[in-house]
Amino acid sequence: MFVPFSVSDFIDRAVQVYGGRTGVVDEPGQQVASLGDLTYAEVGALARRQAAHLDDLGIGVGDRVAVVSPNSARLLGSFFGVSGYGRVLVPVNFRLRPDEVRYIVEHSGARVLYVDPELDEALAGVTAEHRFVLGRDDDLYAPKGAEPRPWEPDESATATINYTSGTTARPKGVQITHRNIWVNAVTFALHAGVTDRDVYLHTLPMFHANGWGMPFAMTGLGVPQIVLRKVDGTEILRRVEKHGVTVMCAAPAVAAAVLDAARSWEGEIPGRDRVRIIMAGAPPPTKTIARVERELGWEFVQIYGLTETSPLLTINRTRAEWDHLSAEERATRLTRAGAPALGVRLKVEQAADGAGELLARSNVVLEGYWEQQEESAKALADGWFHTGDGAVIGDDGYVTIQDRKKDVIITGGENVSSIEVEDVLFSHPAVAEVAVIGVPSEKWGETIKALVVLADGQEATEAELIAWCKERAAGYKAPTSVEFRGELARTATGKLQKFKLRAPYWEGYDRQIN
Repeated sequence: MFVPFSVSDFIDRAVQVYGGRTGVVDEPGQQVASLGDLTYAEVGALARRQAAHLDDLGIGVGDRVAVVSPNSARLLGSFFGVSGYGRVLVPVNFRLRPDEVRYIVEHSGARVLYVDPELDEALAGVTAEHRFVLGRDDDLYAPKGAEPRPWEPDESATATINYTSGTTARPKGVQITHRNIWVNAVTFALHAGVTDRDVYLHTLPMFHANGWGMPFAMTGLGVPQIVLRKVDGTEILRRVEKHGVTVMCAAPAVAAAVLDAARSWEGEIPGRDRVRIIMAGAPPPTKTIARVERELGWEFVQIYGLTETSPLLTINRTRAEWDHLSAEERATRLTRAGAPALGVRLKVEQAADGAGELLARSNVVLEGYWEQQEESAKALADGWFHTGDGAVIGDDGYVTIQDRKKDVIITGGENVSSIEVEDVLFSHPAVAEVAVIGVPSEKWGETIKALVVLADGQEATEAELIAWCKERAAGYKAPTSVEFRGELARTATGKLQKFKLRAPYWEGYDRQIN
């Protein structure tokens, strides 16, 4: 028997099995009234009414519906009200400039645009055939009791188009199918040990790789989902305490915010020996992982993946064999990307310059890039997805990401991983943030520069930080210069935009390698 996978499977099960349970707790204090606490039956009803409204507008199967919003119950419901009935949801990074949002809306060909009320004025010039403001629910949903036209699921159909975060150039529209979403959600939940006794906190933006698939996994297992609209360390701790949160996903910057807030938190840190924080993005520094375990008492889980892989490729959780290790020793092991998730095949392909690129095969790999056939063919050459990340795979099967291929610094003929240098610098007590980049050098071709943000109240000199690196790594890996900054610009998902950080130093050069 063959039954096609569908996004609707997750909400259908939640309504049937957990209909009376609180499914979503919407963020209070919004510009438009919060939806408050919604049972899964109510979430399902809103999704059906949203789909019925799209029917009334003449929005057909395969048509694109874009949404620009911070985390909210209305955004979460759109995964089911749009994709669950055969349309294609385009979740847009709400922190992008209006011209960037316009590009995505136009490039995707979205016929419908949903905009958060706080963004309505700023995005007044961004429109589509039908434009609605979230919260004006009479415009968003068909009347109560309305039922949408049924859709015969096609697991190969595109369910969402997720635009890359633009760390290198114009964002590309990643086509994620119903099958991609289904396999990612189920395997992620399996590896994370999710059950209906969990409580999930949406610290991760839902637009980013569909909230890594957690809106689907948590819904299908009947997990109460707490919506967090804006990341704030103290507010995260408050919600963990109030709602009994047990699991969340986050970028390293979120963990840093929680650790900072914990210093002034009165009483015992909530969630000790209960919370699992699942982290991805830039590999977190070893000391951050150790602090999560020691100061918060939370379990740290590392994953690796890309928007193009739905995203789960590897997962790294502490295991019984590591129980006797110190927090620092466990942290060293947890900085690795991890072992392949169930159903994922990985290999490293060696290039002519000796660099190794990680390649992946799995049911979570994208269908292609929207309207970019050449880019799709390049990314999926020879039946493998080319991640663009330099990596090694150990004898134990664990993957270590060394760098984005373009972020490897080749100085004097030696390949240097910027991630490795960043980890060494981050171990200095005065360093709060760091980005390591390659800049032009007449002698070495390119040389290593560290952009450093110092922790509040801390001091350090350029010479001191360079010496710190030379004591802890090979001399050629140490920066030749250090520049102190007040902050480092990041994407909404916590990634450093190194191409922007490098650009001023490479003005006048034909390419960013010398």
